[in-house]
Amino acid sequence: MWIHALQEQVKKTQHQSLKERLRIASEQLGNKTIETSLAVINDLEQIAHNHPEYHWIIIDILTTFVRENSPYMPQEQVTTNQSTKVRVDIQAALTVIARRDANKDPENEQLDLSHTDMRGANLNGANLEQINLYQANLAGANLREANLAGAIISAANLEGANLYLANLEGTILSAANLEGANLSGANLHCASLYLAGLHGAILNDARLDGANLREAKFSD
Repeated sequence: MWIHALQEQVKKTQHQSLKERLRIASEQLGNKTIETSLAVINDLEQIAHNHPEYHWIIIDILTTFVRENSPYMPQEQVTTNQSTKVRVDIQAALTVIARRDANKDPENEQLDLSHTDMRGANLNGANLEQINLYQANLAGANLREANLAGAIISAANLEGANLYLANLEGTILSAANLEGANLSGANLHCASLYLAGLHGAILNDARLDGANLREAKFSD
């Protein structure tokens, strides 16, 4: 009996300790040096891996960190520079989000990286199914073989992005800027490209059956 009670107490203490670590991590992310942020991000990934019950809480902490520390406001007319690279700690957070175990994501929850500046980000092979990327800036980003099925990418900037073999099935790309994007071999089955800008986009072997291309712009 006392052994069971002791085990329960240890378990409770561990959870309290983890909650405290998460609280401190949330405070330190973005408020300290980049080196500190990188260490915190690494710690958070380990907690998510070892304690699945905290998986979504940690993913939410990381997406919030990216949104708050790399915002994108199209109305400010930020000059597109495809050579721009995201900050090292922002990339680290995106890498953790992209390689998370999506099977642990709760139902009816959605990754939210809307209104975020991710120019030049490396999201090669990322699992971003049904993510919210509304008005995000992904100019020059590497999304090769990424899973973006069912994602909301309306009014996003994907100029010069690499979407080679990406899964964009059912994705909403209405009014998105895909100028010069590489969509070779991409799956755009039933995707909405209404009013999308496709000037100079590479569509070799792309799957477009069922896609909505109404008023899409293929030239200036």
